[in-house]
Amino acid sequence: MIFTILSLLAGFVLLLGGGEYLVRGAGALALRFGLSHLVVGIIIVGFGTSVPELVASIQAALSGAPGIAMGNVVGSNTANILLILGIGAIIYPVIVSGAAIYRDGVTMVATAALLLFAVWGGQLSTLAGLLFVMLLSAYLVYLIYSDRKANGEAAADGEDDDELPKPSKSIWFDIAMVAGGIAAVVAGGKLLVDGAITVAQAFDVSDEVIGLTLVAIGTSLPELATSIMAALRKHSDIALGNVLGSNVYNILGIAGITALIKPIPVSAHMVKVDIPVMIAVSVALFVLAVVVKRFGKRVGYAFLAGYAAYIYALVV
Repeated sequence: MIFTILSLLAGFVLLLGGGEYLVRGAGALALRFGLSHLVVGIIIVGFGTSVPELVASIQAALSGAPGIAMGNVVGSNTANILLILGIGAIIYPVIVSGAAIYRDGVTMVATAALLLFAVWGGQLSTLAGLLFVMLLSAYLVYLIYSDRKANGEAAADGEDDDELPKPSKSIWFDIAMVAGGIAAVVAGGKLLVDGAITVAQAFDVSDEVIGLTLVAIGTSLPELATSIMAALRKHSDIALGNVLGSNVYNILGIAGITALIKPIPVSAHMVKVDIPVMIAVSVALFVLAVVVKRFGKRVGYAFLAGYAAYIYALVV
């Protein structure tokens, strides 16, 4: 078991570190080759924090543990709202942007409901995966168009955004960052999934529970770090936008791409309990954001209590 724990830890470190280098290197290359800061910010940096979930889900599906793959997607979305946004709200109140919540919040709820519809028959098929990826592509195009229209190209291409990667002095260094990042996330995903399967077998729990808990929380650490830093800097809109965008990408991108590679069987419990819970917390966040427009510590503690109760119900 000690070896398994070390394997899990090494997997998390490689996934998160490799994902960071991959995003930084890819963003730097994109800027070097003339893509705008807006495109890099939305597509590469904005969704780059979900690289660990993507690799872990693909590795799980290919390793014969589909429960981890789907559990990782559903569990990450639930954790993003209740755990990550909850912690962010405790640090600094979340102030809601009307345009963002109606655009990205509605999309988040709609994609959550679409996932339930797509897996109602007990499987996320290759055809559904293709539809999800097409919808994600359309969503990204819409994001770029709407942000360009709202902010203007000049603002989008400003040089004062410290959150965006910057090209290094050598293009080969940027390429090496991408290559090294890819190697690290692939190796980390393999170690993480193998360790998670061993834990599931050792404690006689389903791989879905491991995906919903251990793997989901671990692969959501980039979102947690981003949201905490945003809250500490009093940029609560970034913390909320990070969660909304990540949840959309988890379903359309991660579940979609994984299903394209291999159809994902989904258990009746996942269909009847875990996905509806994800939908419920997504709707709750949307309604809260629309009605209250600002929420802080009390809501944050309520979110954390709700997440603790959900995890307790899963493992006990």
